[in-house]
Amino acid sequence: MYEQNNMPSDEPTARKQDAVDINDFVFAATGARVRRLTMPDGTHWFPAVDVCRHLGYTTPRKALLDHVPEEHRDFLETVTGSHSLSVPAGREWRRDMNLVNLQGLIRLVNGCTKRECEPFKAWVTEVIATIQRDGSYSLEPASVQPAPAGGVAYAVPQKVADAIVRLEERNTRMEELLAAQQERTGLLREISGSLRDIADALRRPGGVPARPVVELNPKDLLAAWRRKNLVVTDDVHAVAAYLAPALVRGGARHRVEEIATRTGLPHDRVHDCLRMLLKRGCVRQAGCTEDGAPVYVLP
Repeated sequence: MYEQNNMPSDEPTARKQDAVDINDFVFAATGARVRRLTMPDGTHWFPAVDVCRHLGYTTPRKALLDHVPEEHRDFLETVTGSHSLSVPAGREWRRDMNLVNLQGLIRLVNGCTKRECEPFKAWVTEVIATIQRDGSYSLEPASVQPAPAGGVAYAVPQKVADAIVRLEERNTRMEELLAAQQERTGLLREISGSLRDIADALRRPGGVPARPVVELNPKDLLAAWRRKNLVVTDDVHAVAAYLAPALVRGGARHRVEEIATRTGLPHDRVHDCLRMLLKRGCVRQAGCTEDGAPVYVLP
């Protein structure tokens, strides 16, 4: 979560402590730790693009127009300028960035159809029903959490707390799955590297060749192709001549761009020549290198 609190630490009149930790509140509502700006008067503002992305809105501008009145949204430069503050540094903070305040965030949550938002919506509904029935709604003081200086710490509502726990558990599972996937990827890379080392060792003198290699030199190979009328034009011959030295040694590993640079042919024409050589049986492709270069060998 990226957070910026623009209230000076020596502010003579400290803002009133939030009854519920704003980070937990927003996490319960959106399922994510969203960037936040807190103004000196205690109001919180959130990048609309962050909120909309986590709530599943595909078009933030439309979501704002549909769900958030103008008094609950504004541009970053306007919000900071109203408190004589500068725009936060960093490319992620733009002057024309749309922000929503806490009321605007809640309106976006209420318009969201994701299941993760349901516990938060249910709690908001309960708050409204309680106020209508009893005339007020209050939070229980926290029995464990230490009270902030000069204030009272309140317990997070149970439904909000339950939602936070579920979301944190889901995030933990996702992190574990990601770590396992990265471990598998690393293992596959190690196996691939080992197989490549084995193949290279087999191609070296003294190793057992992976395939019987005909003792040819590049000139004889090209002459044999011409006798069989496999290389029919000068540009195909140029590409074949560039590949031949590596082919007789066991395999050619060249990108189209490299062949084009060495032969002076356009990329498209090099690609066509390679297709011709493959089609006529001069070479065959035997996979790719780790960086994506195709590997050509004699058939």
